[in-house]
Amino acid sequence: MARAALRIDAVLVQAVIAGALSFAHLHDLAAAAGQTGWKAWAYPVSVDLLLVAAWRRLRADGPSRLAWCWFLIALVASLGANVATAGLLDLNDVPAWLRILVAAWPALAFMGGTLLAHSSADPSSVPPAPSAPAPDSAPETDHDSAAAESSRVPDPVVAPEPEETPALPTAMPVPAALVAHARKVADDHHARTGARIDTDTLRARLGVPPHLADVIAAQLT
Repeated sequence: MARAALRIDAVLVQAVIAGALSFAHLHDLAAAAGQTGWKAWAYPVSVDLLLVAAWRRLRADGPSRLAWCWFLIALVASLGANVATAGLLDLNDVPAWLRILVAAWPALAFMGGTLLAHSSADPSSVPPAPSAPAPDSAPETDHDSAAAESSRVPDPVVAPEPEETPALPTAMPVPAALVAHARKVADDHHARTGARIDTDTLRARLGVPPHLADVIAAQLT
């Protein structure tokens, strides 16, 4: 416990020394830029408060572009004053651009503090809320399944259609001359090929429709 207390005290002492030096550098720079009297003492308070406000916003709401922007602005203002008063800048002859920056700082710090205090957190840094899982459906009981089976309408029974029987050639009168000519064609075919003439060949030789060729072929047997 003694070591922890000593370590905390050392950190606080270091923070007080660094803050006092930075405070003095900011005061000297503001006074050299023409801000005399109480105004020179208000500048370091304004810079340090903006730095602390931006850091607290980062710690409370997480990283955001707004908080990082104003934190870097305040940090550059503090570091710039420390470097400028280290002998690199003649405080007796401050350039005009530095006087303009020092004079414009109050409006800039007021805008930054107002935005940090009244703006909402960046939506991109806030993790989305987990969606609630859908409630599981109640398990189906045997009673429910039996009721569903009993309420189910049976499928209609479709009677098989009777198979179509091939239609037999309808008997039709055939001229005797056509039958005699067909017999002659059939005999000639048998003489040349040694086989009985088939219906397709007979139909092609006679030039008659298929059903008429079937009737003539039936009469030749």
